[in-house]
Parts: sequence; structure tokens; C-alpha cells
Amino acid sequence: MMSQMPQLSACPSCEWPLESGDRFCGACGYDLSAVPVRPDDNPTIAMNGSPPPPGVPGMGWPVAPAPDGSGTPAAAHRPTDLQSTDSGGHDLPPGTPPLPQSPPPPAPAGSPDSPASGVRFDHPPQPDEYALPDEYTLQAPDPRVASAPPTPPEGTKVCVACRAGRVDHDGYCENCGHAQPRERDHMELDAGPVAAVSDRGLRHHRNEDAFAVGSGTLPDGRPAVLAIVCDGVSSATRPDDASMAASRAASESLLAALPRGAHPQQAMHDAIIAASNAVNALAGEPATAREQGPHQNAPACTFVGAVVTAGLLVVGWVGDSRAYWVPVDRSSPPARLTEDDSWAAQMVAAGLMNEAEAYADERAHAITGWLGADAYELEPHTASFKPDRPGVVVVCTDGLWNYAEAAEDMADVVPLDAAARPLHSAQVLVGHALDGGGHDNVTVAVLPFPAPPMGAGSA
Repeated sequence: MMSQMPQLSACPSCEWPLESGDRFCGACGYDLSAVPVRPDDNPTIAMNGSPPPPGVPGMGWPVAPAPDGSGTPAAAHRPTDLQSTDSGGHDLPPGTPPLPQSPPPPAPAGSPDSPASGVRFDHPPQPDEYALPDEYTLQAPDPRVASAPPTPPEGTKVCVACRAGRVDHDGYCENCGHAQPRERDHMELDAGPVAAVSDRGLRHHRNEDAFAVGSGTLPDGRPAVLAIVCDGVSSATRPDDASMAASRAASESLLAALPRGAHPQQAMHDAIIAASNAVNALAGEPATAREQGPHQNAPACTFVGAVVTAGLLVVGWVGDSRAYWVPVDRSSPPARLTEDDSWAAQMVAAGLMNEAEAYADERAHAITGWLGADAYELEPHTASFKPDRPGVVVVCTDGLWNYAEAAEDMADVVPLDAAARPLHSAQVLVGHALDGGGHDNVTVAVLPFPAPPMGAGSA
């Protein structure tokens, strides 16, 4: 008699919805046959404690006039106070479910669950009376002399689980059936003096964040380094496409404008406009029209970016993704460089709540500004600073700062050698968020200030 596989409505590892007859989770590849059968007299109710995706209430900041394009740098400040103004002239303050279960231990070589054949059998071993005489018993190959699996043709995608099967176009191994990690589940990029890491987190079934990093030169030959981080709005259509389109468009805009002599703050403003146009364009694509329900929002995302040169630091943002300043000398104060477009920030600004009360409210992360065709008004915020000492700029989504909200908390988890090892530092920061629970996608970029000479990179 074949053993009965338990009927599950969701994957016990990542909570991905399952269909009847599934043997592996379609999101993480978890082996569902390893889940013990649930006793009939003791039902278990699956509890999902994930918070609902943030809403997008119809509140907006006043429209900010665009920079005048004159090329005159905004007032610069020391990082000891880091008081600055945005592009509208406003003052800115200084600033699990359980982890995936381990696979069952390997069965003895003679058991029906032996991994020697790569197949798991659902029937018990035959009784002794049906056993074959010894002379007919097939012997398992000696692992010491067994030949290695043939090397697949060059260019073939090989399964990350069995290391032998070919991955089909649906993303599953043809040998063991294991679902393969998606490219955006975890991304890392070391671009010399700047680096970024993005991870799906421990609760979401896909990564809706995106980033872009790069470097170039100003007309006088001085270096300029940039990082863009975008967080897709989960309640909108195609949030992953929105964040990717925005980050790419903004990066391309900056890399084109800075060598031509545009002031970095004006270039950042224009980059936000370019990112907004790229996200707006997604709303008119046929794929969106087919997917979008009558009550679903158009593709949308938040935006935060930074440009550092030899003497200037510029940030720009829309939404609740943030930028932080962390000096190399930790005896100097760190600072948050951006102000959220969120319900909580509005409550604090209006004097109705203090920051602790506002961010403890369930409405705290409802954003009031975003990039997308259904945004009420686009108000690009930009600010410039002239720090008087070396440090790093941390550009991140709320998947990180939820676990290090205050500037002092962020400085505590940034490695002391962050300016010299930005990739390692970004990895550490993502790890901090995952260790804290990983409830959201996590993306962070680390840029050293001042921008190092061209050709210098991370250790």
C-alpha cells in the first residue's frame, strides 16, 4: 500500500500556495513528501502572521518646484548637523515563518528510500517471503569507483540541488524536480567603489526590489559614484517590473548627465523624472492590461538615490526608502539624510504624534508619495551636503531600516571598514535584516565618501 502524502494548502517552508498533488513547492522547491502525515484527531491550523501589504492612501505632499537648472549648488552643510533643504525648499531634519526544514537524513543503502537511484519510493519493502535469492540480488555500485555524472554541454543550466539534471524552461530540474532559485531572489554587484546586495527575504515569494550602481567622471575628471534603490509597491500590478524600470532609467539618466556638466543635484532631480516616466510607461503595456483587475493599482515603486563626488554628497527620493550618513570616525554622529513620504512622517511633521508613536501605528508605512501612473502628484525630493570627514552613505529599502531605524542603530550595524569594503558591508547589512526576521525584501547599497579616484575598488 502506498503511503499517503499529507494534503497541504501552503508550503511549510515559505507559505507558497499549493495545489493538490504537488510533490515539491513551486517557489522554494521544498520536498513535500518529507512532511509527516498530520494526525486526524489533532488538526493544525496554519497561522500567517505576515502584515498586509501597505496601502496607498490619497494623501500627498505639497508640490515642490523643480530645480531652476542654473547649476548653482544648494547650500552645503557639515555632517555634524546635516541640516539641508529639499528641491521644494523645505527644511530636512538631521538626521519567519520557521526557517526551511532540513532534509530528512539519508536512508540506509538497502532501504526503499535510498538516494542511490535519485527516486523516493512510496511503498514499504517487500516481505521476506518475496525476497529474491542472493544470486539474483542486484548489488549497488561501489561509490568509490562509480563514475561521475557526465558533464552537461556548455551553456546548459544545471540544477543547484542534484548538480546533474538539466533545468527546463519552467525553472525545474528534469532529474530531481527541484525548483531553481530565481535570478532576483538574491543579487549582488560590486562596482568598484560602490556595491549593492538585494535579497528576497524570508517571507515574500519573490523579490520586488531593484538597484543600479555605477561610476563615471565629471567634466573636470573628478570621479562620481552613484547608487539607485527602488522598492516595488506590493499592492500594485507588476511591482518587480516597476522597481527594475525605475532603477535602470535613473542610472542611465545620471550617467549621461554628470559627464556633460550637469550639477549633481539637478541631475538627480532629472533622474527621478526619468524613473517616473519609465514606471508610467508600464501602465500602458498590454501585459499590464491583461493582468490588471478593475480595482488594482498601476505599477508603482519608491525611489532613493545618492551621488557622491570628491567633495559633494547628493541624495534624492520619493517614498519611504532611505539614505543614511555614517562617518568613518564613529565618535562623530551619524544622520538620516531623507524624510519619508509616509503616514507616520506626516503625523510627526504635523505634531500629532512623536516618532515612536507614529512608527508603532499599523498605518505607519502607508506611503504618501511614489512613482507610478496613479500617483497624485510627483514631488522629487533632493538635498545636497558637503561632509567635512570621510564616511559611507547607506541607501536602502525599508526591508533593512525596519531593523535599524534610527541613524545610531544603522551606524551600529555598519562595519567599521565599510568605506574600504562596500560589498562586504552590504552583505552584513542584508544579513542583519534576515537575522531580524526578513519580513520584507531587503536591498542596500554602500557608497564611500569622498568618491575614491577612478580605478580604486573595494578590497
